[in-house]
Amino acid sequence: MFSTHDLRAGFARSLSAMYGTEVPAYNTLVDVSTQVNADVLAADPVRAERLGRIDRVTAERHGAIRVGTAAELRQVAQVFAALGMEPVGFYDLRGTEATSLPIVSTAFRPTTAEALAINPFRVFTSVLVTDDRRYFDAGLQAELDAFLAQRTLFGPDVLALAERAEADGGLPDADAAEFLRLATACFELSPEPVDRAWYARLSAVSGVAADIGGVPTTHINHLTPRVLDIDDLYRRMEGLGITMIDEIQGPPRWDGPDVLLRQTSFKALAEPRKFREPDGTISDGALSVRFGEVEQRGIALTPAGRDRYDRLVVEIDQRSAGLTPAERNAIKVELWQANWPTDEEGLLANGEGFFEFSAAARRLDGDPPQTVSGLVEQGWLVATPIVYEDFLPRSAAGIFASNLDSKGSRDAGEVGSPRDADWIAEAVGRTVHDPMQLYAEQSRASLVTACVELRIPTPEVTR
Repeated sequence: MFSTHDLRAGFARSLSAMYGTEVPAYNTLVDVSTQVNADVLAADPVRAERLGRIDRVTAERHGAIRVGTAAELRQVAQVFAALGMEPVGFYDLRGTEATSLPIVSTAFRPTTAEALAINPFRVFTSVLVTDDRRYFDAGLQAELDAFLAQRTLFGPDVLALAERAEADGGLPDADAAEFLRLATACFELSPEPVDRAWYARLSAVSGVAADIGGVPTTHINHLTPRVLDIDDLYRRMEGLGITMIDEIQGPPRWDGPDVLLRQTSFKALAEPRKFREPDGTISDGALSVRFGEVEQRGIALTPAGRDRYDRLVVEIDQRSAGLTPAERNAIKVELWQANWPTDEEGLLANGEGFFEFSAAARRLDGDPPQTVSGLVEQGWLVATPIVYEDFLPRSAAGIFASNLDSKGSRDAGEVGSPRDADWIAEAVGRTVHDPMQLYAEQSRASLVTACVELRIPTPEVTR
């Protein structure tokens, strides 16, 4: 019997093998990530494993896929439910930028600390917003909806096995092997010819819209390893002659604690594709839509910490308009050094980072402090940072945009159609978890357990 966790780990491996065959540069990215992680571990073992055991970090992956409709989103949610992956968070990538990204997203991932420790595979999943008039007029929407309605991304066999796996908590060996084969095949790049004229019409609006609605199937857009030093990886990849995007998205490199998520990628590569011409003939061509992303994860931030982060992002934008990536990064570092606590203790004392707590090895005498930071400082509790398991919409949009051939078009005079977590929940027929609530529950549960063990009152977790 393959358990839910076995299926998730098996799918991550199967998808990685398939994607490495389709995009060989991904294998290079994984190899370099592994080398960087080994070097960080050798140089500073404590730092290397502060945010997760090295075997988990090196095996960790997140994928990204794109679908066209609520019905397709519901089907992919069923496939991921078989793997113990639930929708977490809502990300609106439409934003206010000039780049045309007519998509909203959620992430499917495990939601418990235990499941994440076993295998933290995640899939960032975007869905096209065809009724957003900033991108699609009524005529183009009707054509696009009709095109999407006639395709089938996930066949009845894979969906039936997914339903069984979710209901039973796994599958017998033979069925598990068939499910993993079918599920992996759903995300392979299709050899079916692309209608050149239709694809070009959508590309004029958005390269992402064309990648979703201009082809008969979906595919894995990128698969992302986790690295412990993303700046070193960036330099090594460029040293191998691989073209990287202009900057590392998210917080800067600095001497204080890493928070949230830093991401970068190599540029989308031209891949051979068959095209159907207007006269019906088939010709050879290429599309550049898939890229190799890599991430470095930090500490999950509380609402107070996230508020500070979001305010700094606004200030960075204001001060770096028109500057080069290097100049922009210098401003990032300056603002970080001036505004962030320089150690984990500061994040904890300010209530800006999420931590798990455990009882100290021995019980202390006297009255315990009445704050969490005091209990940690005086040695009653041990605080371990909780890793940020989710995504940043701005960083995702930045990487997507950096890998597009053009900015597309967007009519700022029109009003966008509403989308939120409730819309995602209705589309998939499942609860969409709030990331902040998941981190808070994990932190609180560990604090209560530790305080019960120490036989002391439980203080508020944010202080």
